[in-house]
Amino acid sequence: MSWSPSSWREFPIKQQPEYKDKETLQKVLDALKTYPPLIFAGEARRLKQEFAKVARGEAFIIQGGDCAESFAAFNADTIKNLFKLILQMSVVVAYSSGKSVVKIGRLAGQFAKPRSSDFEEKDGVKLPSYRGDIINDIAFDAKAREADPNRMIRAYFQAAATMNLLRAFSRGGLADLNQVHQWNLDFIKNHPIGQKYEEISCQIDKAMRFLKAAGLTSENTPQLRQTTVYTSHEALLLPYEEALTRLDSITNEWYNTSAHMLWIGDRTRDINGAHVEYFRGIHNPIGCKVGPSMQPDELVELVQKLNPNNEKGKLNLIVRMGAKNIDALFPPLLEAVKEAKLNVVWTIDPMHGNVEKTQDGFKTRDFENILSEVKSFFTIHKKYGTIAGGVHLEMTGEDVTECTGSASCPITVDDLSSRYHTQCDPRLNAKQALELAFMISENF
Repeated sequence: MSWSPSSWREFPIKQQPEYKDKETLQKVLDALKTYPPLIFAGEARRLKQEFAKVARGEAFIIQGGDCAESFAAFNADTIKNLFKLILQMSVVVAYSSGKSVVKIGRLAGQFAKPRSSDFEEKDGVKLPSYRGDIINDIAFDAKAREADPNRMIRAYFQAAATMNLLRAFSRGGLADLNQVHQWNLDFIKNHPIGQKYEEISCQIDKAMRFLKAAGLTSENTPQLRQTTVYTSHEALLLPYEEALTRLDSITNEWYNTSAHMLWIGDRTRDINGAHVEYFRGIHNPIGCKVGPSMQPDELVELVQKLNPNNEKGKLNLIVRMGAKNIDALFPPLLEAVKEAKLNVVWTIDPMHGNVEKTQDGFKTRDFENILSEVKSFFTIHKKYGTIAGGVHLEMTGEDVTECTGSASCPITVDDLSSRYHTQCDPRLNAKQALELAFMISENF
């Protein structure tokens, strides 16, 4: 079947805003088509090679970041703290497993969010739902909730600034293994989970001294001082994604240049829908959420459509069942894909299937349920002889109180209001995310 960056427009689509000003919308999209790419096709190909290593059991994915990026909360410190947290988690997993870690941020583009309802009601007032800063504003008033195409321009430039900062952190010295102690965030350092991390840091210090004695230093070995943090987001707003889809001059293949990896959400994975149509034509490594309603035959058909050449490293299936469902619902899906001999990477999203709502109206997630789903994911893969390839988390490097529980951070329902800052869904704070990394390290 023929494909183009705009062929999705001929298919039914879900989770899209209604723009009243069509003329402004077209001007914005025309402008975006002329803007420089945010990533290069060669970088996406390298990530695909990394995914192929994950599929062989040679590497592990840590993917994490905000539920939804915010225009208002955009600052260098927030990005830096998330970068440090990803490095910390990667060190913990790599040190215990002996595997390289593929580091992917949910940032530099994670601006759009699917919603369970098109409208939100408060005190008898009904307005369009907040769909992320790339579409409308979180403030509850009629003007703020109108879909504004100009927000795509602001999202592009914030993503560009974020990418610039990530590259500077990755190449400018912050990622140097000699700085491993500096990655420990201030509010974690004196905490037991921070001290546990310090123990690993001291072991790495010893290894670095040995390497220096053998003649390998940060000055002459770039791998010791540099890293790569790839970017990703849910490609929900297809007009924006189409405008940033470019033909690679080297391979003559289409790549989405807004992020290294894009994924399809559980609400938009209709095999005959617009999002699957768009995704089947781009050559980036891609992901697809696999939720409780997925059926084995449906998943096999979807994988074959998204990865028709059965390419290794192309497709990441992100399981999001919930702690109560994973043991019953995941094995039949895993068996079906295995029996069909399809090449996929399996990762676990233990966040989206474990959302609860308190009596005060706060959305939260119990850390014990998150741990339980991750443990089940590993256990099931061991049983079937397949590869548990990674973890996909909504998390932040900030000291927030959004998810309850955990030994390192015993947040209760009553504590949620003290530092509940998310734009949409609750995130793990840095202590909880690091605790989860230690738990993962015990499952290899």
